[in-house]
Amino acid sequence: MRTASLGMGFEVGHYTDATAHTGCTVILPPPGNVAAVDIRGSSPSERELTHLDPDRKMTEIHAILLTGGSAFGLAAAGGVMDWLAERDIGYQTGIARVPIVPAAVIFDLGTGNPDVRPDHEAGRAACDDARATDVPIGLVGAGTGATVGKWAGREHLAPGGLGIATVERSGETVAALAVVNSVGDVLAPDGTVVAGTSAPDPTYVGPDRGPAPTNTVLAVVATRANLDKREVRFLASRGADGITISIRPAHTRYDGDVVFAVAAPEEPRVANLDVLGHLATEAVAAAIRAAVEGSGNPAD
Repeated sequence: MRTASLGMGFEVGHYTDATAHTGCTVILPPPGNVAAVDIRGSSPSERELTHLDPDRKMTEIHAILLTGGSAFGLAAAGGVMDWLAERDIGYQTGIARVPIVPAAVIFDLGTGNPDVRPDHEAGRAACDDARATDVPIGLVGAGTGATVGKWAGREHLAPGGLGIATVERSGETVAALAVVNSVGDVLAPDGTVVAGTSAPDPTYVGPDRGPAPTNTVLAVVATRANLDKREVRFLASRGADGITISIRPAHTRYDGDVVFAVAAPEEPRVANLDVLGHLATEAVAAAIRAAVEGSGNPAD
């Protein structure tokens, strides 16, 4: 099993159901963080994303849930909330601490057993699994049932997965985690296909020719920097550009692409937001490629 880590105080845990080909992944950020989101897909399924809008007052989150099971998988967020509440982690309302757990899903119901989806206990199990280092990547967690290359028909798809990558330059560091369940192919930096359709004479399959392919890329951009919410929102947008350069086609009407960005506090210094933006794009693209490297034979 390949492993990687986000570093910088971020922990990642998985719940994997290898039989039903589904699962979920939890990212636990350092306290005092600032989080935001960018939604490029036209068909997202999500929870608590409104809090991440720059016009909303909430800045800190306590976990991010990425899950399979389509909208059914959002039930796993309840398990994450309970796990955090038991540890007295959450937003202090004056009456009780309420964990803020934004979540987004991929549609993996066609890969394994559509009647088995991540649930409350799956969310708890992912939290129990959280670690700072040696995080498994590939067909694990939320990437267990992920597939790519569906644009010429599901019968020609290839395995997707979950990847992590870190990029450093000019004194700045950005890491990214990506769950890759795209309709499109995954491209190398030179434009060659890393993982994609196996159709011998591929032609795009749209709603006029058959069921629209269901697909999504979810990503989390992580860094250590003292940024405000609008600046973190900028990083989420630049992270979404990483999907654009590494997936073809990307951000279609049938995608639920969502990119989170989280900036954890550090010792006072002025971060270079422009450098961080470039690194966010590179890190997401690299995490997408890492997700499909060595994923194995095409899924059923």
